[in-house]
Amino acid sequence: MVYGEDIPYIPNKRAGGVVLGGKIAPIFFNTLEDAGSLPIEVDVTNLNMGDVIDIYPYAGKICKHNSDEVLAEFELKTEVLLDEVRAGGRIPLIIGRGLTHKARVALGLPESDVFIKPQSVSESNKGYTLAQKMVGRACGVEGVRPGQYCEPRMTSVGSQDTTGPMTRDELKDLACLGFSADLVMQSFCHTAAYPKPVDVITHHTLPDFIMNRGGVSLRPGDGVIHSWLNRMLLPDTVGTGGDSHTRFPIGISFPAGSGLVAFAAATGVMPLDMPESVLVRFSGTMQPGITLRDLVHAIPYYAIQQGLLTVEKKGKKNIFSGRILEIEGLEDLKSNKPSSFLMLLLNALLQPVPSSSTKSRLSSI
Repeated sequence: MVYGEDIPYIPNKRAGGVVLGGKIAPIFFNTLEDAGSLPIEVDVTNLNMGDVIDIYPYAGKICKHNSDEVLAEFELKTEVLLDEVRAGGRIPLIIGRGLTHKARVALGLPESDVFIKPQSVSESNKGYTLAQKMVGRACGVEGVRPGQYCEPRMTSVGSQDTTGPMTRDELKDLACLGFSADLVMQSFCHTAAYPKPVDVITHHTLPDFIMNRGGVSLRPGDGVIHSWLNRMLLPDTVGTGGDSHTRFPIGISFPAGSGLVAFAAATGVMPLDMPESVLVRFSGTMQPGITLRDLVHAIPYYAIQQGLLTVEKKGKKNIFSGRILEIEGLEDLKSNKPSSFLMLLLNALLQPVPSSSTKSRLSSI
């Protein structure tokens, strides 16, 4: 990891840099894009602490310093990453690209060839998954294919208190005076119980900031953001939220850092490279004694059995990483259970090692 450079006159904030990782979680990948960093997913097995290396983004390789010895090869997720680095971040690029387009239309000029265009997706006569249909609906089209760049409309945006002050700073940078998303909610569920002095200041100043721009602000002690959002979500809509607060039991959501949350709230849209989907289908009915936790653990358990998920770090496989998980066959699940199911699922996929007692019950599912 190269940590980038300080931004003049802005303390505690940096831009640029390079981050290498075998797999970079979507939320961190998004945050790096917003910061103008260059995130590269590459096999880092041959890289060790203290190594001096040369990175060739256009050639897609990493070599020993002043040597032709190739340590690893990679492909950028999208060529647009290079434009984002040059622009100082994804959000400045989107705004600059939009202003350039509008100015050239007003002047009667053809479309600019300065910017790298998002990769086009080949035509297909196959249908769309449920997730692809929901994102397509938010974009005003029938569906969106995996790998396709789009900017779906954000119906619900959640912001929590540990990243809320950073989101506030980002909103100021965007000169946001009013939210465009239908619902923007701010919670204080992380710092209400044991607030530090800085948290007390946030509790007194952040609510008015959010409400003055048309958002909804909870008060310290009102409860957890998940519970409130779950009551206000609309079916078949798209949303986002800070950190892990993106597991919507209704509709679909995508993770975002503080900068992208601010952009989605201010503009009402969110830049997205549509991920692939993994379908998990349950059959039959829940047997007596089978709990939600058992259902959740069954997903990584059977993925491990099929060779789609491994526990060992070397040569690791994870079919779920960076993909949308679409689950079918739980029609009998009570209406208040999907939220709990999602949170348990998150924990199970982060630590996919079912206990021995769980394994003994999985065969009866």
